[in-house]
Amino acid sequence: MKTLYPPIEPYRSGHLDTGDGHSVYWEQCGNPDGIPVVFLHGGPGAGCSPQHRRLFDPARYNIMLFDQRGCGRSRPHAELENNTTWHLVADIERLRDMAGAEQWLVFGGSWGSSLALAYAETHPERTSGLILRGIFTVRQSEIDWYYQEGASWLFPDLWEGFLAPIAEDERHDLVGAYRRRLTHDDPAVRIEAARAWSRWEGSTIKLVPDAALIDSFTGDEFAIAFARIENHYFVHKGWLEDEQLIRNAHRLKDIPGVIIQGRYDAATPPRTAWDLHRAWPEAAFHMIGDAGHAYDEAGILDQLIRATDGFADKL
Repeated sequence: MKTLYPPIEPYRSGHLDTGDGHSVYWEQCGNPDGIPVVFLHGGPGAGCSPQHRRLFDPARYNIMLFDQRGCGRSRPHAELENNTTWHLVADIERLRDMAGAEQWLVFGGSWGSSLALAYAETHPERTSGLILRGIFTVRQSEIDWYYQEGASWLFPDLWEGFLAPIAEDERHDLVGAYRRRLTHDDPAVRIEAARAWSRWEGSTIKLVPDAALIDSFTGDEFAIAFARIENHYFVHKGWLEDEQLIRNAHRLKDIPGVIIQGRYDAATPPRTAWDLHRAWPEAAFHMIGDAGHAYDEAGILDQLIRATDGFADKL
């Protein structure tokens, strides 16, 4: 089984001034003369970690990672103004231009797969390849599954914790109810909602629960950005038409791609990955039979490293 490359540090980092109130943290790692690749983290609102640098052979790749607007080391923290899918697509283009890359490989998991699809369908000429994991396309049915009814049937005990901050008469629209709390004037109301929202995700994304992961999701700074930004994007349906990313998958026909999906992914169920596979049959498709949603589950990680190694050989 393939696993992560050894730890590395950035050779260059900084902040991109977007010109509309955001300062986006970015870093480059690996070989400055290597194959350009951009890593798109999940959430939205999760930020990057040092582990993400290790998904790529540092001798062969020039790796760009960045914390999307409002999260991680980007500032202002948890800011929702001027924070949409299309702002992020524009940020990716600014970073590509800054890096001096004509094209680059685009790697995205979970929400990162949504953003990767939005970017590649908008800028296919700038995309040398796509590696997608835990496919999510921000369809209303996908949002409803995880935040209204669906995954709740698999985790009824954990679901009670997600419902706890929400009054009974508001539970017909949980995303909307959380929106009111995550944007509330009272910081105590915001943090209670943010912890409950983030704990739900941290508790359900792995096939085997990981206590350390759950703890990391419920720390105040992470939870506020993660919950506020995720909820903001889902209230607005990602600023996408409902089937847009699947419908426009024909634009990817000439882009080499790999789709990797956990069979028991409760956060982004395999139906979406299968729909994308049918719409984009040219991409390789891997269903991992003993995995959930997280990138570092053994079978998923093995295929991700095989994909990045394979693209390094081709590109």
